[in-house]
Amino acid sequence: MKQIFLLLLLIVSTQVFSQEGKFVEINGVKLYYEIHGQGEPLVLLHGGTQTHDMWTLWLKDLSQNYKVITVDMRGHGQSTNPTNNFSFREIAQDIFGLLKELNIDKYRAIGFSGGGMTLIHMATMQPKRIQSLVLFGATPYFSKKSREIMKNLTYENVAVNNPERIENLKKVHPRGEKQIRNLFKWFEQGADSYDNSKSMNFTQPYLSTIICPTLIIQGDKDPFYTLDIPKVMRENIPNSHLWIIPNLKHSIPQYGTTLGDMFTSTIIEFMDGKWKN
Repeated sequence: MKQIFLLLLLIVSTQVFSQEGKFVEINGVKLYYEIHGQGEPLVLLHGGTQTHDMWTLWLKDLSQNYKVITVDMRGHGQSTNPTNNFSFREIAQDIFGLLKELNIDKYRAIGFSGGGMTLIHMATMQPKRIQSLVLFGATPYFSKKSREIMKNLTYENVAVNNPERIENLKKVHPRGEKQIRNLFKWFEQGADSYDNSKSMNFTQPYLSTIICPTLIIQGDKDPFYTLDIPKVMRENIPNSHLWIIPNLKHSIPQYGTTLGDMFTSTIIEFMDGKWKN
């Protein structure tokens, strides 16, 4: 019954909030984005291989008080990536370009996984622009364990071990298998790179330059990142808070569940400035 309810909720939410998005040419890439609601700008960045659609169910709550901007990062969904190369720094520059196009200076932001890592780049590149930041399942550096997992996260391995995921990806990536294969190469590139301009290799002094209120969230069963990683961020980002969610892997809590409701209320309360150190 709960699964049927959530499916109906997804259909209704999609019908209500799906609107014709727009494209903008940034850095040789055609970016797809949507805007929902009014108020202070709130940028939502999805994880690697995902699209702006991952936020669909959350838009009703978040757009009540914020001008929510969702975007397909380069190469994902409806956005293009002619070079087929990926780096968090390049994606950060893409988002800066989009914000310039929208005449947005100050903004709040939430990022999951690769989206959160893009925001770490943005928050260290132009720290005074972000008013509050939520990093979910993100990391400032790739550990040896993370790199091993990423090396094995190939299209071929996923197709064999989790074919349902490939089928779901085909539903949101219009250019099909070729596009999805290129997205999985992002993991391979990151696993072999120690260049912070292309990957994630932030030292503690870099993290200390993030000055906005920051909420760090991670599941205690995240296979990618051990719990010492969010603790490092908490210790080195001056105005930060840490929320470890029990029994959660590398994913956002399911919308409509008790934990999903807690996730929504927590991040809204945090962004509204009700948390103090």
